[in-house]
Amino acid sequence: MSLPFLKMHGAGNDFVVLDGRTNPVQLSAAMVRHIADRRLGVGCDQLVIIEPDAAGADAFMRILNADGTEAGACGNATRCVAALLAEETGARMVTIRTISGVLRGEILGPGLVEVDMGLPLLEWGDIPLAGAADTLHLSLALGPVSDPAACSMGNPHATFFVDDFSHLPIELIGPRLETHRMFPERANIGFARIDGPSRIKLRVWERGAGLTLACGSGACAALVNAHRRGLTSRQATVVMDGGELLITWSEDGRVLMRGPAETAFAGTLPELA
Repeated sequence: MSLPFLKMHGAGNDFVVLDGRTNPVQLSAAMVRHIADRRLGVGCDQLVIIEPDAAGADAFMRILNADGTEAGACGNATRCVAALLAEETGARMVTIRTISGVLRGEILGPGLVEVDMGLPLLEWGDIPLAGAADTLHLSLALGPVSDPAACSMGNPHATFFVDDFSHLPIELIGPRLETHRMFPERANIGFARIDGPSRIKLRVWERGAGLTLACGSGACAALVNAHRRGLTSRQATVVMDGGELLITWSEDGRVLMRGPAETAFAGTLPELA
């Protein structure tokens, strides 16, 4: 049967959102890749399925990367789903469960949502890495980049700090770093330029999606890793190709992400074999 969908984005990180709360949605990896294809399908960085949650959250959010693999977290998608759920109920606060845990969203205004992304995981085994390592200074280098810091924001991230983007071959080194043997579950690879104690320019090669216009969990990881290095304060505006997010690593250890959630259009997917 055909499936209605919403095309949404947060700072340019775009999603096809399906509602599986009444009628379950089951898609093969091949179907996901077809829908995500920007020439043959709708086109998106991730496909998101909203499902019922039996454990008490307002909904369960399943996140599928453009290559058909499942992701544990996506900050921009969380803001979009939070905005949809709040619009349905009129509530200001919503809870969304993912395979990585429960996230809480707060509606601050039309199209503006703040999400509590939880505690960053900083131990090597929690990210995870392939072996014991100093997560603040990984022994990893490729081409012009080296010495990243790593953490998990529900999914693994490595952040390289760079001075300039103009000659940085992200499309070439991103895939190789994503699949490096150091990351047994692959990793999101961030390239961050520190423009001041409260401003970061960021580009992210996303695990399973490639170079995206924005990455919410990547922005959180960049701020956490930058502050751990003594490069920024605990709050910074993270500027990405598709827009800006305000990230705060609060004194209680939780990471808050504030940014836009927008609907581009609605449509219907034809029956998929």
